Amino acid sequence: MAHVPQIKIPATYIRGGTSKGVFFNLQDLPEAAQLPGAARDALLLRVIGSPDPYGKQIDGMGGATSSTSKTVILSRSIKPEHDVDYLFGQVSIDKAFVDWSGNCGNLSAAVGSFAISAGLVDPARVPANGVATVRIWQANIGKTIIAHVPVTNGEVQETGDFELDGVTFPAAEVQLEFLDPAADEDDGGGAMFPTGNLVDQLDVPGVGSFEVTLISAGIPTIFVNAEAIGYSGTELQDAINGDNAALARFETIRAHGAVRMGLIKHIDEAAGRQHTPKVAFVAPPADYLSSSGKQVKAGDIDLLVRALSMGKLHHAMMGTAAVAIGTAAAIPGTLVNLAAGGGEREAVRFGHPSGTLRVGAQAQQVGGQWTVTKAIMSRSARVLMEGWVRVPGDSF
Repeated sequence: MAHVPQIKIPATYIRGGTSKGVFFNLQDLPEAAQLPGAARDALLLRVIGSPDPYGKQIDGMGGATSSTSKTVILSRSIKPEHDVDYLFGQVSIDKAFVDWSGNCGNLSAAVGSFAISAGLVDPARVPANGVATVRIWQANIGKTIIAHVPVTNGEVQETGDFELDGVTFPAAEVQLEFLDPAADEDDGGGAMFPTGNLVDQLDVPGVGSFEVTLISAGIPTIFVNAEAIGYSGTELQDAINGDNAALARFETIRAHGAVRMGLIKHIDEAAGRQHTPKVAFVAPPADYLSSSGKQVKAGDIDLLVRALSMGKLHHAMMGTAAVAIGTAAAIPGTLVNLAAGGGEREAVRFGHPSGTLRVGAQAQQVGGQWTVTKAIMSRSARVLMEGWVRVPGDSF
């Protein structure tokens, strides 16, 4: 019996923020996978090791969590005034499904450095020493991200002393600017506040009725008060992820919120849109021990936030959800803003399971509608491995 040999594809395995993913240059992909469609999805599923009924992704590059089951495809930008086009694929762990509906804010921190190293940025735009400004077109959501990447002796600088809670070792700081991060009117989910309200009452059969802030900024997110669903906001992963009934309730909330936001028409469609929207619960500041054992003091943060990604409580905070948090916090009257004490603010520091994170946002009201010009936060990125990833030749 003849067996199909493996093929090898140039790839780079990179940590960006508190996530890891396999990065590809579009031109390096097999021809059939250079265009969107079934072949591309099948290839990425096999690279990551999905679908895996064991939930471990042992036979692939994935790490069996939403933070490590990720892929990125980059190419020279066809968008004027941009350097690189960035496409993100969130790979399901146990299903044959790649979700292209949103961005990954954490891996966004690695896009600029990969683009420079891969020769996708005009060398004239990269200083010998200093900070390179990489203009990124986020193709999933049609938005611009500006990455400020440190460069030393003509090479991307990855080492440094910037510490990011949720990442064990320090690295070089990469500042990200998410320009005009709110959804556009024609994005399917409406404007920044899809319902037109800062706070809505959401009725979820079998769960309850409670206030929510539904926002599309960074990534569509459903914010709910922790107390309203029986939590304190200081929970760590085990308190949620070990409770199947709780996870089912959160998924039900997510499905009904998605319908209310106009992202899907029926709750049954939520299963095919796992990456968006996110669900997060918020609370006023309180002392707690982070997952690393570090004490987080109430006086050092403005509020508490816990968020779920791909059906599980995230170990830290998704970058795009941080944009949603910063944006909502800047707008008086949202649940996020109220949890932070209310009033006008341009930045918040929030507590998450791994520690704290500061995010800023510039919001203003124009003609009775809230707009946000940009959200800013710092992450770090580091290449972990580069070379080729191998997959069976009949995988796609």
